[in-house]
Amino acid sequence: MSDSTTQKPSVFFWIIAAIAVIWNAMGVNQYLQQAYQTDAFKAMYPDEGILEMVLNTPGWVMGAFAIAVFFGFIASVLLILRKKWATPLYLISLIGIVVQMIYNVFISKAMEVYGPGFIIMPIMILVLGVFLYFYSKNVTAKGWIS
Repeated sequence: MSDSTTQKPSVFFWIIAAIAVIWNAMGVNQYLQQAYQTDAFKAMYPDEGILEMVLNTPGWVMGAFAIAVFFGFIASVLLILRKKWATPLYLISLIGIVVQMIYNVFISKAMEVYGPGFIIMPIMILVLGVFLYFYSKNVTAKGWIS
């Protein structure tokens, strides 16, 4: 019987894991920019009305945002380190994503402000979150992470 830690992941595993780390690091950066209301963040919103809406995001949404990006980043690092703790952390991140997206898509007035093209990014974030969760489950089952 072979030990599950001796299973070698494919090249695609490393590519996906590296992309996951980069993607989630960008999310952490975006969260920190928004949470600390940096000048660079404010410059992204030349329209004062939109900036005001973004700066007044409720605390519970910012909390969900923090959970989504920090747990996603840690899970991605654990994926690269081939640790199975990545899977439950991706699940927690996914829950944070869902909570944040419920606000962004259904409660805030973002759709009215940005138009229908706004929905592309939330869908992409949700799809990637779901993918990373199930991918980590799959590679654990294959014995690539333990």
